[in-house]
Amino acid sequence: MRSTRQQARFAGLLYIMMCVTGLPGLLFIPNALIVNGDALATANHLRDSPNLLRLGIASELFHQVVFAYLALALYDLFRSVNRSAAIQLVLLVALSVPIMFVNTLNELAALILVGAPPFLASFSRPQLDSLAFLFLRLHGEGIGVVDVFWSLWLVPFGVLVMRSGFLPRALGVLLLAGAAGAMIGALTSVLPTLSNRVVDMAGQILALGELPIIVWLVYPGAREPRARVPASE
Repeated sequence: MRSTRQQARFAGLLYIMMCVTGLPGLLFIPNALIVNGDALATANHLRDSPNLLRLGIASELFHQVVFAYLALALYDLFRSVNRSAAIQLVLLVALSVPIMFVNTLNELAALILVGAPPFLASFSRPQLDSLAFLFLRLHGEGIGVVDVFWSLWLVPFGVLVMRSGFLPRALGVLLLAGAAGAMIGALTSVLPTLSNRVVDMAGQILALGELPIIVWLVYPGAREPRARVPASE
């Protein structure tokens, strides 16, 4: 059985792995392949580098598997603090994972369309390119929906950190700020009319509140609970 510090460090390493493996599929590869508002250029990128998008899909799937294991590791770390809040954390993560798995089908559909297989011969090349671009847009919108869960899970996480006694309360406050920032990002993604420069910047700044806990879990890590001194008779 791991000690509190060992369990925190294990969760921290999973957290780092999740971030590192998720960035290619969620950020770098889409930015390299998708040209905003240009279906033809985007389709040409997909035809030239189909394996790059497949790598992005693999990145997203692996990222979600690690996310699920991270939630379980955090449950083991915090269940003695507040079991109800720890269960809420796991459930919110568990709700997001299958949505992200299904959402990658939109990217696979885009790859099929730009490949122009024989059963799609009734569609012209421009039509197929436009449909491929549509599916990539749907994938982006799907991530906007999942952002809601990616913000909500930080709420029980922040509360647990604040109540734990073995992690600084300030990290819990920052997690709640990160939850607010992530929720702003989710709302502006689903409701673009809410988006403006001030709101977007506020959301991005608040979202940074999630970062300190990732490092702290690994080093310096959690404090070991103090051994209780038996009461003198």
